[in-house]
Amino acid sequence: MPNSNAKLHSNHRAGREASRRELVSRSLQSAQHCLENQDFGTAYAHYLLVLNLAPELKATVKETFQFTLFKWAEELDSLARIQDLFNCYEQALELYPNDEVICNSMGEHLFRMGFRDEAAGYFHKAVKLNPDFADARENFYRVANWLVERWHFIMLNDAKRNLTYLRAIESAVRSGSRSVLDIGTGTGILSMFAKKAGASFVYACELSKTMYELACDVVAANNMEREIKLLHLKSLDIEIPKHIPERVSLVVTETVDAGLFGEGIVESLIHAWEHLLLQPK
Repeated sequence: MPNSNAKLHSNHRAGREASRRELVSRSLQSAQHCLENQDFGTAYAHYLLVLNLAPELKATVKETFQFTLFKWAEELDSLARIQDLFNCYEQALELYPNDEVICNSMGEHLFRMGFRDEAAGYFHKAVKLNPDFADARENFYRVANWLVERWHFIMLNDAKRNLTYLRAIESAVRSGSRSVLDIGTGTGILSMFAKKAGASFVYACELSKTMYELACDVVAANNMEREIKLLHLKSLDIEIPKHIPERVSLVVTETVDAGLFGEGIVESLIHAWEHLLLQPK
C-alpha cells in the first residue's frame, strides 16, 4: 500500500509538471503571435504568466520581454494610463530587480512626467548595476543638473568657508560633543568633517533623493559608509530611537542660504533643539 501511494503522488507530480510545461509553451506561442500583430498588452500579459510559471526561462526571454514591456508602456503613456504604466514596471522589476535597462526606462518615464527626484533614483540604480551603461549615465547627469542646486558647487569650492566649518566642528568635538547630527547633509561634507574630528557617532539626514544618493556615494568613496549613518528623511521626521538611538550632543547644518525661511530651516533647528539635541544641565 505505501508503494502504491508513493506511485500515485509521483504520477500526480508528473501530471502537474506536464500541464505546466504545456501552459508555458502555449503562452509563449500566444505571446509571439500577439507581438506579430502588435498586440503588446496581451503579449505582455502572456510573458508575465510564463515568467511566473517558469522562472528558469528568465534569461531566455529577457530581451523579448523588455521589448514587449517598452512597447506596451509607450501605448499606456499615449493613453494617459499612468498608473497602469507604473504597475507594469513594478511587475517587471519584481521579475528582474537588477536589470539596468528596465530601471533606466522607468527613470525616463518618470522624468518626462516631471518626477525628477524619483527618476534620478532609477537612473542612479541603473548606473550602479552597470557603470558602463552610457544611456543611464547620461540620464543621471542630466537629471542631476536639474536637481543639484548651483550653490552646492560654489560652497564646496569655498575653501575659507569649509575651513571655518571644519575648525568649528573640531572645536565642538574636542569640547565633548561625541555624537553629531548633520541636517540637510547635501554631499555629506560636514558629516565627514565631524567623523574626521573624532566624533563617535555621526548621523546625517537629507530630504532630496538625488542628494541623498550623492552623499552615499561620496561617503563610500571616502570609506566612511560604516561610520556615518545617512537617513533619507526630513529632519522634522526623525524619531528617537527609531532612526537614531538617542539625542545628539551637536547639530550642524549648511542649509543657511537665501532660502532661510522658505526651506523651513528655522522649524528644523527648533525641532532639533527640542527633540534631538541633548539639553544643557
